[in-house]
Amino acid sequence: MLLSMTGFGKGTAENNTKKFTVEIKSLNSKQLDFSSRMPSAFREMEVECRNLVAANIERGKVDLSVTVESLGAVGDINFNIEKAAAYKQQVERMAEALGLPAPADWYSVLLRFPDVLHADNVESIDDDDRATLLKAVQNACDALREFRATEGRKLSEFFSTRIGRIADLLAEVPRYETERITKIRTRIEDALSQLPQVEYDRGRYEQEMIFYIEKLDINEEKQRLTQHLNYFTETMDAKPGQGKKLGFISQEMGREINTLGSKSNHAEMQIIVVKMKDELEQIKEQVLNVL
Repeated sequence: MLLSMTGFGKGTAENNTKKFTVEIKSLNSKQLDFSSRMPSAFREMEVECRNLVAANIERGKVDLSVTVESLGAVGDINFNIEKAAAYKQQVERMAEALGLPAPADWYSVLLRFPDVLHADNVESIDDDDRATLLKAVQNACDALREFRATEGRKLSEFFSTRIGRIADLLAEVPRYETERITKIRTRIEDALSQLPQVEYDRGRYEQEMIFYIEKLDINEEKQRLTQHLNYFTETMDAKPGQGKKLGFISQEMGREINTLGSKSNHAEMQIIVVKMKDELEQIKEQVLNVL
């Protein structure tokens, strides 16, 4: 089963005083690249959150966002009257110096200044908050894994289609092989016949011709490519986390297809090789998204 590295998950959890909402987004990456945004009071939980994410997500470029909503009573609110009075005095002095009228609504003006309004609700974190936050992170990870599994099924269908097309193209190769060898032999003999007054050992010529044609034999490449295609399919059906292995297999497939192209010496076979390369490039592009 394949899992995509691209995904999104959202999880919530709450206790008697707070509600935690966690969102996780992931993109493809060779390793775990973790970043987080959370209220400053909960920054000490970043390492625990990262470890939990790493255990569930393994690798990818992961962005975690935490928001906290207070469910209990809001702390006491106090007005700093001394600061408000100082601000009011400064505004009056400025108005007098500049010839401006005094504000019509002093409340709206003074409340905009810093430190005039103070809420005694300094955030603190206890064991219950820790457990609740980690539960929200786990819920988000579960949702992300479900998203990845859905995307993984789409990738699996995509790869199966491309692998099948490469196999079909490979099955077309044998019908050109006899014609290919005949054309190669004819081309060499025609070239020899155009050389004036050249004598050669016919037996040695046949030996060299056999040796040359054997070098152009593509049976091994066809067999290995077939094996790689089958292995790719088997790996897709194995346990999750096979993205790197699929990348290595696709590289081996590319080597065999390139060798087929270099040995073909036949126009129709070259066209088949180009089509194979097109299918393989699409596989290589999408395999980067596989966990």
